[in-house]
This record gives sequence, C-alpha cells and structure tokens, in this order.
Amino acid sequence: MKLIVHCYSGYRADETPRSIQFGSLVVNVKSIQDRWLSTDHRYFKLLGDDEATYIIRQDVETQEWELTYYKQADKP
Repeated sequence: MKLIVHCYSGYRADETPRSIQFGSLVVNVKSIQDRWLSTDHRYFKLLGDDEATYIIRQDVETQEWELTYYKQADKP
C-alpha cells in the first residue's frame, strides 16, 4: 500500500519518519522500534499513536514509501 510519510530531515532528506498518512488519516509516530537497510530499500518498524505496529519501506531509487506490515493494537 502506498502512503505519504512526513519525515524529520537532518543530515539527509527523509531521515526519520514522524507521521504516516493514508488518505485523510494521519498517524503520528510514537516510537521507532527498529530500522534496517536492504540493497534497494530502507525499512522502519514504527509504533503509531494509535498503538498499532507498522513496517514501512522507502525505495532507494524512486524515494516512494510503502506499507509492508500492519498489526492493530491489542485491545484490553
């Protein structure tokens, strides 16, 4: 699923995701749980302010973001 990612830009553009947007829904990033690189993508595992877990990736060439994993928050 394609999405819009709003990032903090430090020493590089799109350094750290701050929020992700699906249409009109915006989820703020509560914490970054992990990050890693592959040969053609950058990955981030995030905890959203909705308490859901997301894994997003950015294509190194096109700079496009995709949602690769979603787990809804556990309900008490």
